[in-house]
Amino acid sequence: MKKISLAFIAIAAIIIYTITSCNNAQSSSAKPTQALHNDSSTELVNRGKYLVTSIGCDDCHSPKKMGPNGPEVIDELRFSGYPSNRPFNKISTDAFSKGWMTFNQDLTSAAGPWGISFAANISSDSTGIGAWNEAQFIKALREGKSKGLDGNRSLLPPMPWQNFRNLSDDDLKAIFAYLKTTKPVHNIVPQPIPPQQ
Repeated sequence: MKKISLAFIAIAAIIIYTITSCNNAQSSSAKPTQALHNDSSTELVNRGKYLVTSIGCDDCHSPKKMGPNGPEVIDELRFSGYPSNRPFNKISTDAFSKGWMTFNQDLTSAAGPWGISFAANISSDSTGIGAWNEAQFIKALREGKSKGLDGNRSLLPPMPWQNFRNLSDDDLKAIFAYLKTTKPVHNIVPQPIPPQQ
């Protein structure tokens, strides 16, 4: 009888231990899943930051100053596009007939057979993409539409939207999410200048 009672107690203890262990495992695994869900927006923004940095959006969309190693991004103006208060220099069009295009000193404007284009403000300010929704952003990069709106002009060179349209929806959403977290910089970029002007 003692052997049966001890065996019964041992089996009961094993069952209770197993049930308790499973419940603890479920509750502890629920916590990381919940934390992962809460961190998904952080992961999206971090992915966007990685893409924006590696794709080189700063190259054209961020004003720069000359440093010891060449142009350096001006942090307080990052992603604000061509500065609206910058004087505009006269452009020699001789190079265009020879197949060349030109950039200004910090790459925020370019001139070529299409006229003169200015890098857009893509900071989170309302003069940038602050008032845009995700669908507009995706349309701008997929279809090359200014401000991502039907009926607007096409994006002009040197904006490589034809390359960016090949990014996945997830990547475009991540880029948008990151840009929406950037410091807002109030800057109304000039409109493009047609070639005849």
